[in-house]
Amino acid sequence: MPSKTKATQPASSTTPTPRKATMPATLHVFDFSTLLGDELLSKDGPRPTASALKDVDVVALYFSAHWCPPCRGFTPQLGAFYERHKAAKNFELVFVSSDKSEDEFASYYGEQAPWLALPYANRAAKNALNKKYKVSGIPTLVLLDAKTGALITSDGRSDVANDPEAAKFPWKPPTLRETLAGLPPLATKKGPKTVEVADVAGPLLVYFSAHWCPPCRGFTPQLVAFFSELKAAHPDASIVFVSSDKGEAEFDAYFAEMGDDWYALPYAARDDKAALSKHFDVSGIPSLVLLSAPGADGNRDVVTTSARGLVAEAVVEGFPESWKPKPYADLSKGVECNGSDVNETRSLVVLADGMDDSAGAVAALKEAAAKAEAGRSGDVDALYFFAPKTEGPVAQVRKLCGLPAAAPKEPRLLLLDIPDGGAYYVADAAAVTADAIAAFLAAPGARRQLA
Repeated sequence: MPSKTKATQPASSTTPTPRKATMPATLHVFDFSTLLGDELLSKDGPRPTASALKDVDVVALYFSAHWCPPCRGFTPQLGAFYERHKAAKNFELVFVSSDKSEDEFASYYGEQAPWLALPYANRAAKNALNKKYKVSGIPTLVLLDAKTGALITSDGRSDVANDPEAAKFPWKPPTLRETLAGLPPLATKKGPKTVEVADVAGPLLVYFSAHWCPPCRGFTPQLVAFFSELKAAHPDASIVFVSSDKGEAEFDAYFAEMGDDWYALPYAARDDKAALSKHFDVSGIPSLVLLSAPGADGNRDVVTTSARGLVAEAVVEGFPESWKPKPYADLSKGVECNGSDVNETRSLVVLADGMDDSAGAVAALKEAAAKAEAGRSGDVDALYFFAPKTEGPVAQVRKLCGLPAAAPKEPRLLLLDIPDGGAYYVADAAAVTADAIAAFLAAPGARRQLA
């Protein structure tokens, strides 16, 4: 309930002054102009963003383009959903165009339902929205809480298809506890044939994989060997295999290659597999998630959704605390960092792979990352990588940026902004310090295009 502001009553021996009527405190309403600019388009012309989105409960952002065949298929379906449910569900939708010209945008918007649109000329806002909500393909439908601006779901496209009656709108995702509680008993290889998730006491690794996937087949033996080592040091640790195999026989054969102390989500539980993938935002395999041991209330927390690199580093000591995301990572061992990766978030890289002694450059990177993390109040703005060796993705980064394959003796600062259409920036040669890194990130200079 909103708090109320009371008028004070002065002390007096006479008849008390009547109290003023109390008024509810002003409720905070998210300012969508910070995301969308001051003006949106409607079918009747421009409208101020504040008034166009006033009093709705949910704001949907529809990322689409006329040149995209799946978009042309989904847009009429979304239009019918909008016109049928807009009033009852009290939401508004804003079209965010990826069309190739103003004319294409105008033509496509003209075909659409009477929702709003981000002006085509506001490419800066469009690009910022793509990055903020990690839009890697279209059509994408993102739903936001209109009062707070908080993300409700970025998978509204599937929800519209699966719930055309809007029975569960706005499709707030279930909590982790609800997702885990809905799982069937897990398959085992020894002892009882199944075990309830609630009976798994310690930290739990969740491994998304499939036999048909070449990177999975390369990583799985490494993970099997590592988990044996981890289990010996931390007997309460557990791991469950969540399969993306194409059939039960393929699943059985692949699970047989894993350790005797592994669990597996039954292959038949396809809806539960989809729910787990959605909850952890698994967009590719192999993927490894670590959950904490249940707390006193029975709830688990997500320690990290990017645990593959920690297997490569064989991090056993301090588990599971040592697996919590750090604000920096070694690019030679993988592209994941701080809950994201270079494909989703702009990434600062200290290339130190040609140095005889890279300790100072790496220390500067870690200091800059720690300062940025300490000052962060919202989403991660940038990832921080050091590259002490020309291994793993580092050689590919050098190639894409047109840098010499043979690393020079001097360190180099690089900013990858792959979400911005494959942009990158290279700092002028200078000493690598925490202050130099911060300055370069704030003003990276001329934009270049990855090869």
